[in-house]
Amino acid sequence: ADNSCRVGFRQYYDVRKQCEGSLCYDFSRVEQLLSDQSVKESIGVKGIDFVSCSDDIHQAMIGDYMLDYELGIPELLENGIKVLIYAGEYDLICNWLGNWNWVHAMKWSGQEQFDGASTVAFMVGSAKAGELKGYGPLHFLKVYNAGHMVPMDQPKVALEMLQSWMQGRLGAV
Repeated sequence: ADNSCRVGFRQYYDVRKQCEGSLCYDFSRVEQLLSDQSVKESIGVKGIDFVSCSDDIHQAMIGDYMLDYELGIPELLENGIKVLIYAGEYDLICNWLGNWNWVHAMKWSGQEQFDGASTVAFMVGSAKAGELKGYGPLHFLKVYNAGHMVPMDQPKVALEMLQSWMQGRLGAV
């Protein structure tokens, strides 16, 4: 697969990098982990072989690909369901600015308050790891020094982001 931009030969997933391998990222460690028998047993899939980017799975889920969720996400927010939108600052294909724009264009009852909320530093330890904005159940995080695969590019930041969001302390003062 040719996942490089035609101008500059940069990859869509991280404009700082050249595309190497079929998916532009090295998934060998993930594949090794998910092929380990003890891991497979612990997650209840011991009789299934792990396949990276399975065509069967892709075809089964293609119905959700590139859909407009203009109505679905506001409905989640109106029902108090927490939504976190995050993007790496160097991701081109799902870039932070495009995500920022649609999050601000969305229509829901908390939109005015979300729009008026301050953007604050997202800290991991003593390091500024991104920019965070949130109101009510909606949070947006731009992750520094990351492309499309935030957990691979910034694993500590991704872990803190996920843990703090799941524990209800993302953006808590």
